[in-house]
Order: sequence, then structure tokens, then C-alpha cells
Amino acid sequence: MSKELKVVVVGGVAGGMSAATRLRRLVESAEIVVLERSGYVSFANCGLPYHLSGTIEQRSSLMLQTPASLAARFALDVRVKSEVVEINREAKTALVRNLLDKSEYVEHYDYLILSPGAAPVMPSQHGAERAMSMRDIEDLDRAMAWLESKPTTAVILGGGFIGIEVAENLVKRGLHVTLLQRGTQLMKNLDPEMAVMLSTRMRAAGVNIRFNTTATEFTKKTVTLSSGEEISADVIFSAMGVRPEIGLAELAGLRIGENSGIWVDAEQRTSDHSIFAVGDAAEKTDAITGESRLATLAGLANRHGHSVANAIAHAPVAPATPALATSIVTFEGLAAASVGWTEAGLRANGRDIRVIHAHPANHAAYYPGAETMRLKLIVDAQNDQILGAQGVGGAGVDKRIDVIATAMFAGISASQLAQLELAYDPQHGSAKDPINMLGYINRNIAEGYTKTIEWHELETYQNQGWEILDVRTRGEHQFSSIPGSINIPLDTLRENLKLIDGKKLVVHCQVGQRGHTATRILAQEGFDVVNLDGGFLTWKAGMASMGESN
Repeated sequence: MSKELKVVVVGGVAGGMSAATRLRRLVESAEIVVLERSGYVSFANCGLPYHLSGTIEQRSSLMLQTPASLAARFALDVRVKSEVVEINREAKTALVRNLLDKSEYVEHYDYLILSPGAAPVMPSQHGAERAMSMRDIEDLDRAMAWLESKPTTAVILGGGFIGIEVAENLVKRGLHVTLLQRGTQLMKNLDPEMAVMLSTRMRAAGVNIRFNTTATEFTKKTVTLSSGEEISADVIFSAMGVRPEIGLAELAGLRIGENSGIWVDAEQRTSDHSIFAVGDAAEKTDAITGESRLATLAGLANRHGHSVANAIAHAPVAPATPALATSIVTFEGLAAASVGWTEAGLRANGRDIRVIHAHPANHAAYYPGAETMRLKLIVDAQNDQILGAQGVGGAGVDKRIDVIATAMFAGISASQLAQLELAYDPQHGSAKDPINMLGYINRNIAEGYTKTIEWHELETYQNQGWEILDVRTRGEHQFSSIPGSINIPLDTLRENLKLIDGKKLVVHCQVGQRGHTATRILAQEGFDVVNLDGGFLTWKAGMASMGESN
């Protein structure tokens, strides 16, 4: 059968393969060529760290498709070890280099799809060539070969998703792990009082985390730190982030965006109408600000690849999905998830926001196995738009963040979270789900029933003469308390108002709920009063995060 359309895809994995397979479903007669620089075109790169410990036992489990299986099912011409080194836009050709024999040939196209991904940031100091990354199967094979030599110590550079996952799996393998983080906390997608829960869990598992620390020199067995200290390092992993692979696009004269990714329009077209770009190399549109950003997420790559195939096939194309950056990472059962912007990022951009912390149980507290999770919701104070959320805890964190991500996509306001009808039985939730509770809390603030302040604002209020009123029980207060706080348990508050008469009060309890009740009592009695958002637990976590950063 003659081919009416020829499409060349540069790069496989999520974006490239999604585009290629969707296009085949839409246009059976098209000639589709996939050129992949590595030796593997379709694999689970997010699962790579879990083979280090044997959690994923078989390497083959990470292989999703092969050139042969893709040819059989989708009639795709997939060529691995094939690197596109030049694009001639006028002639609509790609110069391809066979990396096995170094021969070169020209491939013509009607449409070209760029899915080159992102390259790991690697250290450049003396001896850094022995540092390993964790981006593809070749990286994994190199790492497994090193681990065969029975190393005992490992150093990980960077505390993002990959750094944390590699740390977890090396600890499971029995290595002594040191993680170096340039900044003051793990996970930039979390605010410090949330991220500290993750670092606490990692340290309890034996990971030696060094904040405000970088590596300055590498030897065969050691790493020298920016503090001057030298530590043992049989193996080194670089998890310092990634950079979009834009070299080929730049060489072809395609427009590069303001965040150093390939510029694309709402259909993922580049500045050349016949060339599309998807995946980690392409810039995205931020769902909150509408501005350009980078987001290295497999889900976005898959969806955008799908959209490109529709555009080429002249099928209906929805505008490219904006990036909410919904993500999750887990360390030994503790999940840390987020969507949208952080409080720190929004405040730095001058956004007028409300912040809500809650510490609900993941299901009915009376049902065995209930665990406390920590949730944070960030809301536009002017229009009640949800701007971001974070969750740290065990079971159930993922579904709460997913519900909020769905609400953000659908344009549901923060107060409307109180009205969502969510699945409930004692094993899975509560009659007032944690999502509903965030909505109720937000609504109380938005409607003026409660004024709140954040943990990092407390010192300023104290300096301005406000007193701290702890309405927890005597036992809770005596066990641990905010220095200088007055303790009047909630159940005795009405009969002891004379003890605090004339004072401006910051009220707190353990998590915020009793504080809200106390605030309502005091406000109606004429007191100038605010509630400490998230209570003592949030304040304690915030103070712990400040201790880590010092």
C-alpha cells in the first residue's frame, strides 16, 4: 500500500511514543518512523530507581515495548541507536546517524515530531565523571554494574524526586547514604513546613542529609564537601535536575522559549508549522499564571503527544493541557504530593492569598489503622480560586491531592470543596472528608468568621504585643508548648475570660479546630483575636524546617 503521509518522530518514551501510536490509530496509511538515540524506545523511566533495590525484581518489567512489538502491533518503523544530528527545514529532511556503525543517511518527512527529552545535570568538578544519573536503561545498567561490586557508601547530589527515590532504594540495598542538597530543604514543590516531614522520615531511615552543601571534588572513593569535609563515596548519583534537550531545535533555527525549552503553540507546533515538540524539551503553559514554564511530567508528555497526532490527522484538537505540575514522591511509605504553586512562590510574586493547614485522619479515626495526614491549601484571597495544595502522610494523600487537582482543572472554588460528594466508609474516609474540611475552613475565613495567621507570622505578632493563648488541655500544654503562651483549655475558656481581658490574642490548639471554636467565642465577646492556622503541629514543623536550614 502506498503511503500518503510520512511522519518522523525524534525520540521515544512517553511523548514520542504516545504521538506515534495515536497517529497510527488515526491514520492507518501513514508511514511513521521513530528514531531513538538510546538502545530502548519505550520503557518505564519512572520505575528505574526501584530496580536498584530489587523492589522491581526483573529488569524486563521496565521494558514496555520493543521495536519488534511496535512494528507488529502498530506498524511503526522504530530504529534505536539512531540519532538525528541535523534538520533541513526547507527540504523537510533529517540527517540521521547510525550510532552503531557511524554511517549517516537522510530521512524525508511531511511532519516532524521532536521528543528529545531532557538531559540530567551532571557535576563538572574534578573526578565527577564517575557520577551516575538515572534517566534511561543504559544509566540503570551502569548503576547495577557498580552495585555488583558490593559498595557500602553512596553520595546523592540533589534532593528532588530522583534523589529521594534513589536514596530510598540504596538504603533498602543496605548502603550508607549521604544526600547533599544545595538549598535549605528537599523538594522545591513543597513549602518548608511540609518538606520537613519528608527529611525527618529519611533521617530516621539512616539517610545523612546535608543542607546548604555541595560537592567540590571527587576521588575514586571520596567526595569533598563545600564545608571542606571529606566523606566516603563508593558510588555517586547525580540528581541535580535536568535541562531540556534543545540542541537539535536550536541548530534548526526553531524558536526557543524564555525558559530555555522549545517554544510551542496551543497545538504543540514549533515556530515551523511542520514541526511539533512534546515532552520534557517543550515548554508548557502554567495553569495558574498562564505564563510559559517547564514541567517534566510523563502525564503531560502523553497528553501532548496525543494532541499532536490529532493535529497531524486533522482530528479535533483541544488546546494543549496547561501544567498544574501535579506530582508525588514516596519514601518508605511517607508520600509527599503537590499540585499548583507553593505559598513561598505566590508570596514572592505578590499574590494575595489565604493559606489553610489541616491535619485530618486518612479515614474514620475510630477505624483501626487511621493515620494523620498533613494537608495545605493555598487560595486566591480575592476570588477563591485554588492556587495550590500539598499533602504529606501515608495512605490517602494521593487521592486528596488528585481531587484538588481535578477541582483546579474544573474551576471549582476553594469553598465549593465543602460541597463535594466523595466516597465514604470508615475504611476509606470520613463523613466529612479531609477535602470537605479544607472547604469548610476556607469558607469560614473567606466569610469573615475566623481570622488566621501563619506559623511564620507568629513572631511578628508577638513583637507587636499580641499574646499567645493555648486552648489545648493542661497535659498537652505541659508536654510541649510555644514559649510564652498562656494556657486556658477550651472547655474552661468562657469562665476565665477575665484572665485575658484587654489582650490581643493569637489562639492555637493542636491542629486548628479547637482554636477556631475558641476564636469564635472570643470574637463574639469583643476580643481582638486570630487563630494560628494549623495549630501547634504546623508551628512546630515550621520551626523544625528553620532549624534544618540554619
